[in-house]
Amino acid sequence: MDSAALSLEAVSCRFGRAVALQSVSLTIAAGDRVALVGPSGAGKSTLLSLLNGSLRPNEGTVRVLGQLLFSLSAGHRRKVQRQIGTVYQQHNLVGNLAVIHNVNAGCLGRWPLWKAVWSLVRPQNVAVARQALAQLGIADKLYARTERLSGGQQQRVALARVLVQDPAIVLADEPVASLDPARSHDIMAQLIALGENRTLVVSLHDVALARAYCDRIIGLRQGRILFDLPSAEVSDDWLAALYDLSTAP
Repeated sequence: MDSAALSLEAVSCRFGRAVALQSVSLTIAAGDRVALVGPSGAGKSTLLSLLNGSLRPNEGTVRVLGQLLFSLSAGHRRKVQRQIGTVYQQHNLVGNLAVIHNVNAGCLGRWPLWKAVWSLVRPQNVAVARQALAQLGIADKLYARTERLSGGQQQRVALARVLVQDPAIVLADEPVASLDPARSHDIMAQLIALGENRTLVVSLHDVALARAYCDRIIGLRQGRILFDLPSAEVSDDWLAALYDLSTAP
């Protein structure tokens, strides 16, 4: 049985003439905790979009849980994608809805349409949503208007949405970009707890957080992988090469 949760083989992705990723190959095993680091525009968000199937590569193959993602029928592909939970930098929450509705969005992939619509009138899954929020320390915000929460609280709502989805794989795109250092560590700790017994891939600008919370770090520069190393082996020389565009050791 294939133990890889995610893999890319010779993947390239372009937006017009701009090359976002060039000939990227990698394999991420089930249960791995992987950080993507690199300068802005290095291709981190593009790579995550390829992994969750929201973006199709121009060349190469994407496998998720052993399935060749873009060779599947649309229905089968959606079934595989339900096993991927994504935490976005901008949270992707509906501000004028109550927190419970945003948390329940994690269930939409498996709910029939009538239940999703009815839940907007009479919230469903209340106990499950409350438990997810309780794990993140904000159970009292269940019926609060989402836009009235702080940035850190909104990020926890986004994490709770993934919790109720119960995916095999969690992807997080700059989940702490707008938070202060203390809140950043708090959210990263929650993300690691969420990723327990799951595969976790997170893009970060803060290399110290990547070293502290992830077992493996992939450095991206100009759409290519510069290094792919255990966190303890990512030296200052590698980081200088990554961010200063100097020659790799």
